[in-house]
Parts: sequence; structure tokens; C-alpha cells
Amino acid sequence: MLDSFAQRLIEPVLSRLARRLVALKVTADQLTLAGFAIGLLAAVLIAQSAYGAGLVLLLLSRLCDGLDGAVARQTQPTDRGGFLDITLDFIFYATVVLAFALADPAANALAAAALLVGFMGTGSSFLAFAVMAAKRQMSQHKAGAKSFYFLGGLTEGTETLGFFVAMCLWPAQFALLAWVFAGLCAVTTAARVVSGCKAFD
Repeated sequence: MLDSFAQRLIEPVLSRLARRLVALKVTADQLTLAGFAIGLLAAVLIAQSAYGAGLVLLLLSRLCDGLDGAVARQTQPTDRGGFLDITLDFIFYATVVLAFALADPAANALAAAALLVGFMGTGSSFLAFAVMAAKRQMSQHKAGAKSFYFLGGLTEGTETLGFFVAMCLWPAQFALLAWVFAGLCAVTTAARVVSGCKAFD
């Protein structure tokens, strides 16, 4: 829901940083892999209840995730890069949720499982729509060039990052935050299913 607004807000900064990285011969794929590796390290720290350090690395990981697309747009976007980016993003999101479950299984495991189901719904509906849209050669409707048709919703990357930040700042409230976000994911999934059925009827 907030991705378009966030993108417009940070795109000028990302573009300036991307120009410097391109000049240094840093590639989009390198940034994607670096962001994923940093994200996994963030999850390891969160699992050990080092929430502050985990949050710092989590934010750095998402900065790399934003920069890989900016660098790709200033060089040569590739299907491989788009595939790698979205695949590692979904793994990263799930790993962070798992990390909170490992940090306090008794308090967090059930809520984490519910949130992972929510992620499955939003992720599968997102990618299934993209596949069908590509088959029908539907045009991109979201701001910014993407490697695939980008279907929005109530819970996008910006909202997910916001909840992750809140979870790191108030880890004792993880279960409540996870249940709330799982509910929002369910609403997003239902809306996408309805939209998909209408679009592909």
C-alpha cells in the first residue's frame, strides 16, 4: 500500500548512491547477494535476542535491496537479476520471522507460524498474478520499472519492513504484532484473489 509513496520518497537518494556504485563497478547482483547475506546475519542476531544489532543489519540489508534495483536501472536490468531479487527477498522475510520464533519459542512460535502462512498467501498470490500477467502481456501499472508485473496490496515491502522494525524495537510484543500483520496479509491475499479472478476471467 505504501510502496509507491516510499519509492518516490527515497528514489532520488537511491539514484545518487547507485551512480557512485556503478562508477565503482558494483553490480546489481552483487548488491542483491550482499543484502541477502546481511539479512541472514540479522536473523541470526535476532534469534539470539540481539534485537538492536539485528535491526541495524536488517535495515542495511533493505538498503542493499533498494540499491540493487537502482543500479540495475542505471546499467542493464536482467531477468536473472529480477528472479534472484524476488526469490531471496521472500526467503529473507521468512527467515526473520523464524528468527523471532527461535528467540522465544514458547511466546512466539504460534504467532510466527500464522505469519508465515500469511506470507505464503501474499507471496503466492503476488507471483501467480505476475505469471498470468506476463502470459497475457499485461502492462506494468506500478511506478518504477520492474522485472515482472507488480501487484500491490495492503501489505507490501514497506509495511513488512515497518512491522519488522517494530518487532525489533518491542520484541516482547512480537506475538501481537505478528497476529495483526498475519491478519493484514490475509486481507491482502483475499483482495488479490478477487482481483486476479476478475482480471483473468
